Amino acid sequence: MKALTVRQPWAGAIAHQSKRIENRTWQLPGKYWGARVLIHASAQRDRFAVVYGEHLDVYSAIVAVATITGCHYSEDGTCCGPWGEERVYHWTLADVTALPTPVPATGALGFWTPTEDVLAAALRELTDQEVTP
Repeated sequence: MKALTVRQPWAGAIAHQSKRIENRTWQLPGKYWGARVLIHASAQRDRFAVVYGEHLDVYSAIVAVATITGCHYSEDGTCCGPWGEERVYHWTLADVTALPTPVPATGALGFWTPTEDVLAAALRELTDQEVTP
């Protein structure tokens, strides 16, 4: 399973709010369509972002798991509600599950492969969440 680093507060908005797209300047590689990926909150915040809510102050950690269901280019950004930016690719996300406890991890640009320990810890968080009422 690959991981994708997203700056805060966007990673938190994916995990805990209704953000179901990721804005990128590059088109999603075809091999990631339909892929389940870890959402990693980067070490740095997007200094231009204004999003309010809890869970937006976690950095350098896996915060959720999501499925990338598609990708489209948007000239004006209006197709994806308030989360869409103009003149970028919108990667659509579904089946987003926030981890109850973020898993510390050092990320990287683009898609990256988490260590076995990080992946195991993230999957344990998902399993614990499914078993715990």
